[in-house]
Amino acid sequence: MSVIELTKDNFNDAVDNNDIVVVDFWAEWCGPCKSFAPVFEKVSGNYPEIVFGKVDTEEQTELAQAFQIRSIPTLMLFREQIQLFAQPGALSIAQLEDLVQKVSELDMQPIHDQIRQRSAS
Repeated sequence: MSVIELTKDNFNDAVDNNDIVVVDFWAEWCGPCKSFAPVFEKVSGNYPEIVFGKVDTEEQTELAQAFQIRSIPTLMLFREQIQLFAQPGALSIAQLEDLVQKVSELDMQPIHDQIRQRSAS
């Protein structure tokens, strides 16, 4: 799957209806964001079953505020509607590949169990 533009109108749908979603919060004026864009695009091509989306923080200020984005680029990964990773800064191809692979292989059952236990408390 190619990289899609995420907005306040389609963000929840993307996270709710896909197993894994990788999100790049960026802005046009951001030099490190522009440097990271080809890395993000290349890795997305290696995982057609995963949604890779970009959020333009200048156009999608509500999303940027909702996720408390203070520095860009910021990368987030969601699996089964759970945010598992959030970190500012650009990654190399190898780092992003490794991160996506680890999230893909993660056993989500203990995480779901822990969330259920916290909700019941």
